[in-house]
Amino acid sequence: MPSDRSASSATSSVAPQSSSQLPSNRATWTSSSASSSPDTVLPPHSGYHFDGSPRRFFEGWYWRVQIPNTRQSFALIYSIEDPHAKTSTPEFPHAGVGVQVMGPDDGYICQFNRNTTRFWADAHDLALGAAFKAGPGRGPSPLYSGEHRSDVRPLGRMVSEEDFSRLVELGFQASHTHQQGSIVSDETGASGAPYSTVPSCSWNVRIRPVSGWGPTGGSATGQKATAGWLSVLSVFEPHWQILMSHGLASGWIEWGGKRYEFKDAPTYAEKNWGGGFPSKWHWVQCNSFEGHPGTSLTAVGARRALVVGVQGVEEDVGLIGIHHQGEFIELVPWTGDVEWDVDPWGRWWMRARNDRYEAVVEASCAPNAGMVLRAPTIAQGLAPFCKDTFFGTCRLRVWRRTAGSSTSSTTPFIDVSSNTAALEVGGGPWWSSWAARAAMKEPFRSLVQLPIDVGAIRGAMPSFLRPPGL
Repeated sequence: MPSDRSASSATSSVAPQSSSQLPSNRATWTSSSASSSPDTVLPPHSGYHFDGSPRRFFEGWYWRVQIPNTRQSFALIYSIEDPHAKTSTPEFPHAGVGVQVMGPDDGYICQFNRNTTRFWADAHDLALGAAFKAGPGRGPSPLYSGEHRSDVRPLGRMVSEEDFSRLVELGFQASHTHQQGSIVSDETGASGAPYSTVPSCSWNVRIRPVSGWGPTGGSATGQKATAGWLSVLSVFEPHWQILMSHGLASGWIEWGGKRYEFKDAPTYAEKNWGGGFPSKWHWVQCNSFEGHPGTSLTAVGARRALVVGVQGVEEDVGLIGIHHQGEFIELVPWTGDVEWDVDPWGRWWMRARNDRYEAVVEASCAPNAGMVLRAPTIAQGLAPFCKDTFFGTCRLRVWRRTAGSSTSSTTPFIDVSSNTAALEVGGGPWWSSWAARAAMKEPFRSLVQLPIDVGAIRGAMPSFLRPPGL
């Protein structure tokens, strides 16, 4: 099996399409893939994890939509910072609600509001929203909490498209099957200088989930916690859950006055929660491999903190997760080996193996690609802390292994490429290549291997008995 860590082979057979080749006003693009029921792909930790305690806390949600037949994508990113503070104060200066959208040609817009009472989320389901400004509709509105239109309170639940458009001028609502919102560039309260590239963005997108984090099809109890069952305990900082490794999105997104319409566009979703993002990480995501609709990849390496009563305890962890033709391949450090060699920008290489599979991910991007995004941090709240691009080239290869053998088959049974991968590095700053091997610390590495099915527990437990988020 090749072990060359250069990303020169991470190219796609698809000719790149520049933004100048896109239609100048509006157009419709279509893709196709398999389907599944939303209820069978909703994984554990889909709910909102805030438990009311006064500690530093954030929760963030990320949805990506890749526009078929182009190299353009959108990411809808929602986050809540220090919800217990109600609004930013000297004690909690970073409290607030943020909406970031990354758009065509690695563009960016952000709206931040310091009033956390305008945000709502369901503790046990994937549903959330915020109202920054009430709509101009006539008659009584549940959004007005006082005499003035600026006294806005959240809707508290998902509503119809028509009601949302009437009641909310600026804000959003989001679930695993529907995303709707409208924002303007207003970065006041978020850390860092303003750098939005468009003045406004609005969207209305319907989503058909196909794969969550577990086998495609079957029952909802087959879905897994991405970090294992220990994710139900506050031992990692932060926690992470892939919500949807592959889905199909239809609708429209208006970006700075230009509307993009699409049908059955590949979509992906994940979330994080805790005190702040890892001190250092890298990430590769793709579910738009040429000629292989439905094949999805998520690969990550991170230096995360451990909440063990001692400050500064960290560990390097990572995984490669793949959905391919109904098969779910999960390569994690508690059942195998995960290693990486990643540059500060431009080159990603990862390899992972267990008794059954070995996978290699190679990815690259142009030096001038990318946009700085904000991420939740412990010290600065929502702050510029990572760099992303949607113009990554990526090659994924997977070999089967025979149990007990130290070698893999000579020919990979998965060998797919794309030039529309999402690539990210974050934290640091780090100035040289990061070569590392995932090494979970004990006793967590042994404990996480216990046969505890969080998805089954979630399915069997009445909602009123579940902890927040489960």
